[in-house]
Amino acid sequence: MNSIDNTAKPGNAHDTPAGRPPRLLDQVRACIRYKHHSIRTEKAYVHWVRAFIRHQGMRHPREMGAAEVQDFLGWLANEGSVAPSTHNQALSALLFLYREVLGIDLPWMKEIGRPKKREHVPVVLSRAEVARLLDAMDGIEGKLARLLYGTGMRLMEALRLRVKDVDFDRNEIVVREGKGGKDRRVMLPASMKDVLLQQLVAARRVWEADRAAGLPGVWMPDALERKYPRAGLSWAWFWVWPSGRLAVDPASGTGRYHLFEQRLQRAVRRATTTIGLHKPVTLHTLRHSFATHLLEGGYDIRTEQELLGHADVSTTMIHTHVPNRGGHGVTSPLDRL
Repeated sequence: MNSIDNTAKPGNAHDTPAGRPPRLLDQVRACIRYKHHSIRTEKAYVHWVRAFIRHQGMRHPREMGAAEVQDFLGWLANEGSVAPSTHNQALSALLFLYREVLGIDLPWMKEIGRPKKREHVPVVLSRAEVARLLDAMDGIEGKLARLLYGTGMRLMEALRLRVKDVDFDRNEIVVREGKGGKDRRVMLPASMKDVLLQQLVAARRVWEADRAAGLPGVWMPDALERKYPRAGLSWAWFWVWPSGRLAVDPASGTGRYHLFEQRLQRAVRRATTTIGLHKPVTLHTLRHSFATHLLEGGYDIRTEQELLGHADVSTTMIHTHVPNRGGHGVTSPLDRL
């Protein structure tokens, strides 16, 4: 059997039913889940570890070192013409493989340089352009696009909303496990309250049908599935935006997932073409526009930093010591259209 398929890290791997240690990529997945990284990080790291091994002729990483890693990264940059961010992601995956999975921390790992990140000016829409874009979107995609612009949430933060995290009394939405694993609060736009209430009615019908069919509950974060085994079946933990199709989560295997991001991405591209907007608009453009319009509306940089969930105020933009008014004290730019 190929050593890549059956080399385990001593003391950390569980034997397979046949008595063989798990494959290397399974060890990578297990280590990522142990450290509570996201499913996106898991997919990306597994992809780059697999690509590295294949590029080097299926040799085991223990047999390779700095020369092979740099050769692979050079190939990505020169032949693959990847962006610096992609280059850095591949390097991070290989460093994780050697340090965390194989337990190898060699001096050469600190000498591998990272390409300098390119500084891009974000695409920002005017209020009129946002209004035109949102008017060109209908159905559930239109509702989600309005929520993204109205709150500044990232796409996956919005898609992963649970029923319990929408507070109609306080006009707040609690964003759980945002970037960096941090929770935060954002405003609930007044113009979105009826929309979300209607969406919850539709989501409840899906939840009731799932319970009647005896389907498993939704995916639960961390160890909550073991601590509260029936919580995934509850209405409070159900998705605000459930998918209409059953799916298998790569980590948990549960059946009902939230809407998939590609659906909204395609809808935004269609709407951009329909209205003849000649800008490279993505879903993140709505977040950039939210941030810019907040500043134009007179809100301070610290408040914006909290709403966007940035760890460093320099990421948000400029400025200094100003009072913090919190999520529920801010009028959403959606309500100013």
